[in-house]
Amino acid sequence: MSAETPAPASGTVHWIGTGLSTGASGLGLVCDRAARVLLWDRTAERATERLAALGLAGRAEVRAYDPDALAAEVAAGDVLVSMLPAAEHPVLLRTALAAGAHFACTSYTSPELVELAERARTSTRTVVLTEAGLDPGIDHLYAHDLVARARAVLGDVPATAVFTSFCGGLPAEPNEFRYRFSWAPYGVLAALGSPARYVDDGAERTVVHPWEAVRPLILDGEPFEVYPNRDSLPFIGQYGFPDGWRPETFVRGTMRSQGWSAAWKPVFETVATGDEQAVRALAADLAARYPATADDRDRVVLSVALDLRTEDGRHWSGSHRLDLTGRADESAMARCVSLPLAHGVTRILDGALPAGLQRAAGSPDETGRWLAFLADRGLRSTVHEQLDAHPTDPSSGAPA
Repeated sequence: MSAETPAPASGTVHWIGTGLSTGASGLGLVCDRAARVLLWDRTAERATERLAALGLAGRAEVRAYDPDALAAEVAAGDVLVSMLPAAEHPVLLRTALAAGAHFACTSYTSPELVELAERARTSTRTVVLTEAGLDPGIDHLYAHDLVARARAVLGDVPATAVFTSFCGGLPAEPNEFRYRFSWAPYGVLAALGSPARYVDDGAERTVVHPWEAVRPLILDGEPFEVYPNRDSLPFIGQYGFPDGWRPETFVRGTMRSQGWSAAWKPVFETVATGDEQAVRALAADLAARYPATADDRDRVVLSVALDLRTEDGRHWSGSHRLDLTGRADESAMARCVSLPLAHGVTRILDGALPAGLQRAAGSPDETGRWLAFLADRGLRSTVHEQLDAHPTDPSSGAPA
């Protein structure tokens, strides 16, 4: 048996955490497809309440989360789904490895997860699925699709590439703060305190404070603000850019409503101090002042675009755009995070993903499956693709 062949799935799924990104669409799909679902929360009572609020009462067993209690119930072939903060993932993945269970989450792949995933591939033949949410997740699918479309038209000829990927969770009706907190408030502010690395004007750039690189973006006449986030450079290889494509621009980042940078100026001043206690206190205060309540509607906007110019004068451009507003029964963020994750879990249950580290999604065929799945469930992007073909005579530089 190949080392890439995954260990058989047992049919049992442990869904750990029931925060605002656990949507009825995603968790409901898992309940439909798995033989058994255990929902773990701080208390069993809270898990029961969350199931009822999601319209899934009685669809899953409930448990009070405790690392030892979880370890006692996880068995070989189970799928352990972490909806906890990223810092908790290594502990949960070690629990999965000890039991010979599979693992899935929506967070970025840390070096520690990479190391543990290699152990999962070789020792337990289990799947470690990461970056299977919205951003990262759906943005990866759009990027892989655009690269595949461009290569199908242009091949791998030398070209100058401009790639941008911006995602934002926004209030559907912008408030004076231009934001409402729909996930961990400290995490929102901490992300602003992390340097960002990207490509601009053909050169690598690093900005210590991402808000210092804010620039405008117009989508269908609507103004937004965008800025780089984290380290974009590793994704050039992850997205399969041919060696001949020279990135003139390559940036993955965050999108906000127009006016955000002005409204957040006092926040930037506190984050810039690096005082963790002050940042945590400010995060708690802002979350209390600008929460995402049941009466609010959120909006997710994701724009991924690729533009290529070849040496012989051809110009190809393509883009995916997702614009979704939340409903009374489910937020846009919950749908966009939990649905791709749930699909990944069903692929693990089906034995369709290789053992070891997997992201959404690693091959053109798999990308197509995920995009078709999301489109069938209302997460359909607007796709643009255009080729302006004006080849030139290499000897003269003039049109042939």
